[in-house]
Amino acid sequence: MARTPPPSSDLARVTLSVLTLGLLVVACLWILSPFLGAIVWASMLVIATWSNLLSLQARLGGRRWLAITIVTCAMLLIVVLPLVLAVVTIVQGVGDMSGWITAAANAPLPQPPAWIAGIPFIGSRVAGEWQKLASTSHEELVKQAAPYLIKVAEWFVGHIGGLGLLFLQFLMTMVIAVILYSSGEHAATFARRFARRLAGDRGEQSVVLAAQAIRAVALGITITALVQSVAAGIGLAVVGIPYAAVLTSVIFVLCMVQVGAFVVMIPAVAWLYWMGHPVWATVLLAWSVLVGALDNVLRPLLIKRGADIPLPLIFAGAIGGLISLGLIGLFVGPVLLAVTLRLLEWWIADIDEPVAPDAPPAPDAT
Repeated sequence: MARTPPPSSDLARVTLSVLTLGLLVVACLWILSPFLGAIVWASMLVIATWSNLLSLQARLGGRRWLAITIVTCAMLLIVVLPLVLAVVTIVQGVGDMSGWITAAANAPLPQPPAWIAGIPFIGSRVAGEWQKLASTSHEELVKQAAPYLIKVAEWFVGHIGGLGLLFLQFLMTMVIAVILYSSGEHAATFARRFARRLAGDRGEQSVVLAAQAIRAVALGITITALVQSVAAGIGLAVVGIPYAAVLTSVIFVLCMVQVGAFVVMIPAVAWLYWMGHPVWATVLLAWSVLVGALDNVLRPLLIKRGADIPLPLIFAGAIGGLISLGLIGLFVGPVLLAVTLRLLEWWIADIDEPVAPDAPPAPDAT
């Protein structure tokens, strides 16, 4: 019996179908573009804290709404509480702060410690510059610093609106996160089914790997920021830095956004040197170095523990993502590299599978 030839493909219909689907995707992304950042952030938060939500829900007798309320309030406190604490402390101690600033401005800059000159390569140069600043009058220092202070003030004024927009986006993120918390199982099922439709079992495994990578990176960043801020706060309190609790809250926020504790610790060290406490300043400087080193040790270990991702891939993804995409790149970078590496490994492994022999042709019924 002669076989009927397969129907010829309609190239025009296929092309128009692909173009229509592409236009629909682009149109949807265009409509959702004001919310894409908040959607991505909310997805990261929900994936990272989903296991905590389920555990809390089980302890609350299965009441999902109560667990969502507690988790949402906790995340709001993490961001809002340090800011409120800082503002309240500054308002209450504005008189003390003004006297402290006046005393610091009138205090002479001490001479550089003798050990600074012994630092290899840069010690003599740093000691010379320090000596030059110490011998300069206050009026000359103010004159030299005025252009930089003006630039800092301009930068601060220019970013006030940006901070308000960032806070608004955070609130939008929390609203979307609440929606995802309430229907997380359906969203996860849809993501797995969509990935399976695209690439079968390996597509579904890629989605699971992406979730593990997001959770591991979030765990590494949060715990590392908490440990760094607590250690930095202890150091600030021991050496007698004023408002150590407020500065600890600020350090926690800075570590969460990957700016680091040095933004607060180094000015504190400089203030101690300026006020004539070189021993405590040196102690705090050494402690600051240890606190900064925690970021390079603790975070990779936590991320490695949460997901089976090579450490070089984590560093490359986190640093490259931060440079390319900003803060959200810390999560997106490792996830993209991890999923791409796993897909590449699967694709290469296909050549190791034995090729099935061709089936014998079916006998002709005629």
